[in-house]
Amino acid sequence: MKTFARCLIKTTVMRWILGLALALLAGLISIYTVTDGFTVVTAEAARRRDVERDPPVLLGARVVNEADNEVSLRHALHGDGRVAIVNFFYTRCVSLCLAQGYVTQRLQTAIAAQGLQDDIRLISISFDQRDRAVELNRYASTMRAQPEIWEFWALQIPGQRDALLRQFGITVVPAPYGDYEHNAALHVVTPDGRLAGIFDIEQPGLAFGLATVLSSAGQ
Repeated sequence: MKTFARCLIKTTVMRWILGLALALLAGLISIYTVTDGFTVVTAEAARRRDVERDPPVLLGARVVNEADNEVSLRHALHGDGRVAIVNFFYTRCVSLCLAQGYVTQRLQTAIAAQGLQDDIRLISISFDQRDRAVELNRYASTMRAQPEIWEFWALQIPGQRDALLRQFGITVVPAPYGDYEHNAALHVVTPDGRLAGIFDIEQPGLAFGLATVLSSAGQ
């Protein structure tokens, strides 16, 4: 009788372990499927992979440049012909934007050191409608920007600005005293106006590497 009871308990435990293992396996298969082989763990990561696989064409927008000329973003990209590493900021920002600016300075140094100024450029775009040529030039001077490598633009039309920021994945929230809360990233953009890659500001090397590959491929 005791032997039968032990066998029954053992069988029950084995069934429980088997059921748990199958449940875990099913869960892993499900996670593998929705994360594209465990490579996507967040919605933002999924969006970035989608961008890499099928670079979207940027939405139309008008920008003001450092010469206070209003131009089409697409025309400015295509007319130049270089791959661009783009970030978003506003000139009054004294926290995240400065950190992002110092990262961009490092990229500027790398571009100049490797003689890639004819292939890659940097573009910082302000989302603050108060920023015009005077503010952009002042900020460029503060950042010691080399104009042949690093340009500064400002979005001026609210509807276009908001749509473009959404496409780039930049969230901007008004804060007290005319400031903004926002996220930051480095975006690699092809001359034909396609968003080819998105990287955290802590990953300038990855952004630079993709820009180098695309410029070498004649993108």
